[in-house]
Amino acid sequence: MSLNIEKETEIEPDFDFRNIIKNVVNYSLDYVNCPYETELNVTLTDNEEIHRINKEFRNIDSPTDVLSFPMIEYMKPGDFSVVEDNEQDYFEPDSGELVLGDIIISLEKVYSQADEYGHTPKRELAFLVAHSMLHLFGYDHMDDAERSDMEKKQKEILDALKIYR
Repeated sequence: MSLNIEKETEIEPDFDFRNIIKNVVNYSLDYVNCPYETELNVTLTDNEEIHRINKEFRNIDSPTDVLSFPMIEYMKPGDFSVVEDNEQDYFEPDSGELVLGDIIISLEKVYSQADEYGHTPKRELAFLVAHSMLHLFGYDHMDDAERSDMEKKQKEILDALKIYR
């Protein structure tokens, strides 16, 4: 697996953010039984930059906590069979890895939401990575049934890693 983690902010987390990201990403891949070696980019930024990206790509003029940019158009969430018919669209030619997409997280939001929800920044970062990984696997939360399913999966991932509120 190629996991590229970039920190593009002056904010210095007071925990091992790289290890948290790696653990959640790896467990999420196992959780959905991803049969491929993968490539994924995770960028940690600040509210100003995520605001700019949110406005540019989603036409929402405010900062958000996490943005997910999936590279795969799933017919059914977590069903990787769609990539087999279009290998040239989904796999990095040099490495042969399945390109999942990009995750962008505001570290400012990690800290403010951890405080707001009464848990640690470590737990908040893990939650946002799990949430975003599910988006990269085709899951969404546009209606109550999807939201409930996604919340259940997020909790199962975090509980398995012993990351609690």
